Amino acid sequence: MCVCMQTTGIGHRVERPPVRKEGKGRKEEGGVSYTFLVMCVFLPRVLHGQMMESAVSTSTQVPDEFDRNVPRICGVCGDKATGFHFNAMTCEGCKGFFRRSMKRKASFTCPFNGSCTITKDNRRHCQACRLKRCLDIGMMKEFILTDEEVQRKKELIQRRKDEEAQREAQKPRLSEEQRSIIDSLVDAHHKTYDDSYSDFSRFRPPVREGPVTRSASRAASLHSLSDASSDSFSHSPESGDRKMNLSSLLMMYQEQGLSSSPDSKEDEGTSLSMLPHLADLVSYSIQKVIGFAKMIPGFRELTAEDQIALLKSSAIEVIMLRSNQSFSLEDMSWSCGGPEFKYCVNDVTKAGHTLELLEPLVKFQVGLKKLNLHEEEHVLLMAICLLSPDRPGVQDHERVEALQDRISEILQAYIRAHHPGGRLLYAKMIQKLADLRSLNEEHSKQYRSLSFQPEHSMQLTPLVLEVFGGQVT
Repeated sequence: MCVCMQTTGIGHRVERPPVRKEGKGRKEEGGVSYTFLVMCVFLPRVLHGQMMESAVSTSTQVPDEFDRNVPRICGVCGDKATGFHFNAMTCEGCKGFFRRSMKRKASFTCPFNGSCTITKDNRRHCQACRLKRCLDIGMMKEFILTDEEVQRKKELIQRRKDEEAQREAQKPRLSEEQRSIIDSLVDAHHKTYDDSYSDFSRFRPPVREGPVTRSASRAASLHSLSDASSDSFSHSPESGDRKMNLSSLLMMYQEQGLSSSPDSKEDEGTSLSMLPHLADLVSYSIQKVIGFAKMIPGFRELTAEDQIALLKSSAIEVIMLRSNQSFSLEDMSWSCGGPEFKYCVNDVTKAGHTLELLEPLVKFQVGLKKLNLHEEEHVLLMAICLLSPDRPGVQDHERVEALQDRISEILQAYIRAHHPGGRLLYAKMIQKLADLRSLNEEHSKQYRSLSFQPEHSMQLTPLVLEVFGGQVT
């Protein structure tokens, strides 16, 4: 039989179905007990209504006690509170008064009618009403520490301070000598690297027009492809993705049949429009590298022959390190001031270099940029690169090695002090030096090929010819 229910307002009325006695319990005609019906229908509705009313009443009564924008006031005297003391928000004065009163078990008598209004100005006038007010706002003597507990708390605080001081003392730190050497190298870099690039306007002007050679076409493909993938390349969290993007470029060149050939060199013979400008830029950079080297502590104490050997062999590597400061991951270019001094890979091919040098160079620049080196680490790496005892023509290997070892130790100490989690950073930086050696070899091959052509070698400056043409092999 159906059970009919009518609902009016928030109440419920249920028509009781006819029942019959059966044994000791009463059941509906359908076999369901009336008690079971009440539990399933009535009780949940009643409880739900009570919970809703409780929730509403609770939410409306909760005071906004912890609003940071509300000024904290002492609940006893109205002065500015300093926090919760003995279970109530009070000022320092009332905190101390309550503690002293409880410890002494003081008994005060109000000289007036026992209902004094306690304020910041008159709180000393009636101790009885002040203590009563303390208790009224919830201050509890059970929260007061005993003298032994106070002493233990002080000892704990002092022990924590001592432990913190010990940890601070154990942190890796640079010595005064190491800091002095770093400062001198940073200063040397600042004196020899003008980040305004104002001197570039004195070079022979860049000329980007002219016949398109096969190498220039390949470089344009590299530049356009890197532009198209610059977002994923520069923002991908995984370094493996970056390697895949770069290596895939070379695969595209091979699939398109754009690898270098003897014919391409003939095409390049008449179109090196950027060679004069970039020759001036490299010559200028060599002068700055020489100036930086002379300010490396200990470099000037080497023999003149060793100084020349080190500079000739490492100049192009230090230039590549320096150029990372202007390299942009956004479009794989070197931005040196205005638009006319923004160099892409295509520009360098118009100075006689091919992608056999430029593609690994871009890889190197990207990898170095992603290390996010501090300026101090950058200049230390340049000094280590320059002071390599295995350079051709170096005579006093031990002395040069001692200078390099000192700089290497300073770099490791700096990394320990400023990169606590960078255990692999030093190894990655040293790997970059190995990459530079390979780039140096490829640059030497391409320079020799270029210098054998008189129409091109005459565009080079005497300093470039001396440094790159007279390398000891």
